Amino acid sequence: MTDKIDRVVLAFSGGLDTSVILKWLQTTYRCEVVTFTADLGQGEELEPARRKAELMGVKQEHIFIDDLREEFVRDYVYPMMRANALYEGLYLLGTSIARPLIAKRQVEIARQVGADAVSHGATGKGNDQVRFELGYYALAPDIKVIAPWREWDLTSRTALIGFAEAHQIPVPKDKRGESPFSTDANLLHTSSEGKVLEDPWEEVPDYVYSRTVNPEDAPDAPEIITVDFERGDAVAINGEGLSPASLLAKLNDLGRTHGIGRLDLVENRFVGMKSRGMYETPGGTILHLAHRGIEQITLDRGAAHLKDELAPRYAELIYNGLWFSPEREMLQALVDHSQQKVTGTVRLKLYKGGVHVIGRKSPYSLYSEKVVTFEDDAGAYDQRDAEGFIKLNALRLRLLGRRDR
Repeated sequence: MTDKIDRVVLAFSGGLDTSVILKWLQTTYRCEVVTFTADLGQGEELEPARRKAELMGVKQEHIFIDDLREEFVRDYVYPMMRANALYEGLYLLGTSIARPLIAKRQVEIARQVGADAVSHGATGKGNDQVRFELGYYALAPDIKVIAPWREWDLTSRTALIGFAEAHQIPVPKDKRGESPFSTDANLLHTSSEGKVLEDPWEEVPDYVYSRTVNPEDAPDAPEIITVDFERGDAVAINGEGLSPASLLAKLNDLGRTHGIGRLDLVENRFVGMKSRGMYETPGGTILHLAHRGIEQITLDRGAAHLKDELAPRYAELIYNGLWFSPEREMLQALVDHSQQKVTGTVRLKLYKGGVHVIGRKSPYSLYSEKVVTFEDDAGAYDQRDAEGFIKLNALRLRLLGRRDR
């Protein structure tokens, strides 16, 4: 027996899975469905989602298609980039960082239309179900969550297509065959998982890549660019000021051309299993390395090393869906405090899949050529001070050595 639901807000892409979910919600819960489609820069035409929802009986005023690209980059990607967050040392969290924004907007729409439930199309094996639902509950503790993949008996693509045909839901020709892999995309990245990627020994086929040229086929001449930062956030490329979303889009174009940002990863999912995925994060890879470049001359050693210690924890919180947790917010306050003087310009060389920092400058630089020079430093550094420094640091080692000899 299902709970009584009057109105539900569904995260809706217009694809086969969420179209089936829409009809399944209507038939199983006998409820009114409100659809929400987020434009996060995935590069797809979103009007077909509107037409599909209308075709399936959703009221026009209950179809929400929101352009969230600027909010996504400004309020989610940029704060994460300030932290230099990499999950398991490699993954730039492109899927993970999008989920809290989708959850937030779904809850806002639910309140706006008086819905008593929200629904998503994430499967019971993945991380996204956790990310969506932790977001929902953090923002609306008493909301009802409907996760069809954990409730229904449509456990195969054949079953989904059969349900669609039985309910006059159009099924595109490319969905009738066996899907070679699944993808998720937004302005930060594209991820691909499943099917042809499930054997971690087999190389990712060329046809899986969609956002980057093969590095071997990239231009034979490197391209030099500059990225300007203010308080830890990128604000300009080659001296041209750009909004957060426009800047990331520009870096994506540069990264695509030079084959930058490919990652073949076997990761540890929050739900307990290992999965193999392929990620393309062209602009994000450039941005991450540029940000580290400007921090090299503007952050004190203690601050930089503390950030490096905390970055894995911060990344894990995002990966596990805890964006709205107090611990992530506490870490964000620390990160943002560290960025007050992270302002300046980084020069980078882009070449055949590589991003190389080749110059950095800042009005707040802590780098002193006078102190570090191999030439006469005119008394800026007294080398004799090093003897006492070394002896004090060696004291415990000398005591240990005397005892153990």
